[in-house]
Amino acid sequence: MALTGLEIYKKLPKQNCRECGLPTCLAFAMKVAAGQAGLDTCPRLTEEARSNLNEASAPPQRLVTIGEGEAGFPMGQETVLYRHEERFHHPCGIAVRVEDTLDDAGLDARLEAIGQMAFERMGLRMVIDLVAIDNVSGEAARFAACAKKAAEKLNKPLVLISGNVAALQAAAASVAPRRALLQFTEAAPGEDLFKLAKEKNLPLGLQADSLEALTALAEKARAAGLQDLVLSPGAAAGPAAALEFLTKTRRAALQKKFRPLGYPVLTYALGSGDEALIAACWYVLKYAGIVVVDTLEPVAVLALMMTRFNIYTDPQKPVQVEAKLYAVGEPGELSPVLITTNFALSFYSVEGEVEAARVPSYILAVDTEGTSVLTAWAADKFNAETIAAAVEKSGLAEKVKHRKLTLPGHVAVISGGLEEASGWKVDVGPKEAVGLTSYLKQRWKAE
Repeated sequence: MALTGLEIYKKLPKQNCRECGLPTCLAFAMKVAAGQAGLDTCPRLTEEARSNLNEASAPPQRLVTIGEGEAGFPMGQETVLYRHEERFHHPCGIAVRVEDTLDDAGLDARLEAIGQMAFERMGLRMVIDLVAIDNVSGEAARFAACAKKAAEKLNKPLVLISGNVAALQAAAASVAPRRALLQFTEAAPGEDLFKLAKEKNLPLGLQADSLEALTALAEKARAAGLQDLVLSPGAAAGPAAALEFLTKTRRAALQKKFRPLGYPVLTYALGSGDEALIAACWYVLKYAGIVVVDTLEPVAVLALMMTRFNIYTDPQKPVQVEAKLYAVGEPGELSPVLITTNFALSFYSVEGEVEAARVPSYILAVDTEGTSVLTAWAADKFNAETIAAAVEKSGLAEKVKHRKLTLPGHVAVISGGLEEASGWKVDVGPKEAVGLTSYLKQRWKAE
């Protein structure tokens, strides 16, 4: 169990030197116990005390990475139960299951579909994160062959699912040096499995029917020297049982600092119907580190990805684009210049309407720290002076012959001030982006 603030305080120098940035050693100890400060910020802590306090300074949930380098997928190390308390740090991974009973043609087709599945949303490219090879056949050779082909065709981390240690060993060897997750599906792993994971430095997935049994398995694995673990309620667990599992493990790790359950969780939402999709979305929202799914229906995958996008967006930091001048299509010297903020939703709404109108245009995204037009205007971040400065910085005068800017209709009140500050003529456009098509085709003129 983690140490309390007072227990940490007893091991500190108690000099109140303030070199850590806090007024007293007691305040520092409380921050460390809450996971809000690290021991490295205390320059006077002895090595002996530092060694004894390592558990208190470690995150309540371990960061586990599947794969390596740029292709690695990190999960875990979350610090809050509710997103509004801070934010969720590592987005849940979406893994598509591939059964090793598929013939070669079916295997190739499924892997190709996984690789091609991608969506664009607000400037982000969303793809399938992992491939889960399931040893349905029970054969080690076929399992290894499927894993090898997946590794060759796709540059994605692999989850190797099997209850057979020999099959896991063969598959792990076939994809080496990739750092695949060994997801063991039986409730009684032996020393040979622990030895395999430790020697190959691979993360190990454990599952059990109850938290008590899983705690015992995790403690046994930890005693064997394994650090990178992934917990799972198993594929047989229904949505209610899986959600209970996810909630209890997260609470045990964050609220109780219970180390044996301080690991990310893998869940299954198998099948192709609406129930499986709804369950998958629940797991994404409620703490899953990886969700293994069967579906490759674009509509279902997009729904799942958008659920993840929404919950893992930092609630304290608006999604924004780079504040600069953007060209939509191939605008020329007589093309429209539309003004908006760098709030991602505002910008992409404008960009989408311009593309739909098929009128090549310039869009100037003014830096408002990622806030929308009305919010930025109310906070005095979207005013005549800031827009005029952005126009000058963008080099617009060198790109267009006309001197005409189109301002969002909601802030028409600043049009006069903007004309004075910029020296450009200002045309008031529609209040909503949806009105841009008719505006560009019917109202806008360069003169």
